[in-house]
Amino acid sequence: MDPISKFLASWKIPIGQWGKAVIDFIVEYLDWLFDAIKVSLNAVVESVTALLLMAPPVALALAIAALAWWMQRSWKLALATAIGLFLIINLGLWKETVQTLVLVLFATGISMAIGVPIGIWAAHKPRVWSFTQPTLDLMQTMPTFVYLIPVLILFGLGAAPALIVTIIFAMPAPVRMTYLGITSIPKSMIEAGEAFGATKRQLLWKVELPAALPSIMAGLTQCIMLSLSMVVFATLIGAPSLGNPVFKALSNRNIPLGIEAGLAIVILAIVLDRMLSQRVGARK
Repeated sequence: MDPISKFLASWKIPIGQWGKAVIDFIVEYLDWLFDAIKVSLNAVVESVTALLLMAPPVALALAIAALAWWMQRSWKLALATAIGLFLIINLGLWKETVQTLVLVLFATGISMAIGVPIGIWAAHKPRVWSFTQPTLDLMQTMPTFVYLIPVLILFGLGAAPALIVTIIFAMPAPVRMTYLGITSIPKSMIEAGEAFGATKRQLLWKVELPAALPSIMAGLTQCIMLSLSMVVFATLIGAPSLGNPVFKALSNRNIPLGIEAGLAIVILAIVLDRMLSQRVGARK
């Protein structure tokens, strides 16, 4: 190393130690708060999962297929959904699929509930966006293991830390797409609403959100896919999901199990994508 590089390396900034000190402080003084959050999230997720698993798998698969038909009015989608879910039952991965489905739905719902309002706020406040944008970049570009470790320390193993990590990973998508949809609305539409005497609330609900809905639904699609990929990966911190057979197949070099688990993940992703996002924005 050259002298300048040696000088810089000799005066290392203890960023890692500062981060550890912050986490130690949080664990020491706010442990009760994180325990309460963990217990609450685990109770809700486990209760919903247990309730769904009580139903006969075939009956639940048919109910999901019926829901797909009701949401999209497509018998082809309903039939494909039923066939895909029946295949998952045949592969013996129904329990893991239900666990994954519950985590993905919870993570997606919370991410959309938080992300869409933040996107609307940022679209109307440039200063908020100037702060939000680098935060979203950090959330999306930071390696997963970097925030997987502190979340594991704060919340332990189980569904709660997996849900929190998934929300952190997936929430930037609805924020960005909502911001993009709101800021892409032609000014003539806003001016027309103002000319008719619409208030800011009326402009938001009757002009901006309907016009930005396709972009918001695209954010929903991305959020579902990101949540599904992260839930599978969160098996490393004890998340009950389809990631369990995937990592079991990886560790044992079990090719058949890996193919079956991967196929189940693909089927679940396609079903969720078609049910919750496809054509909804266009129809609205």
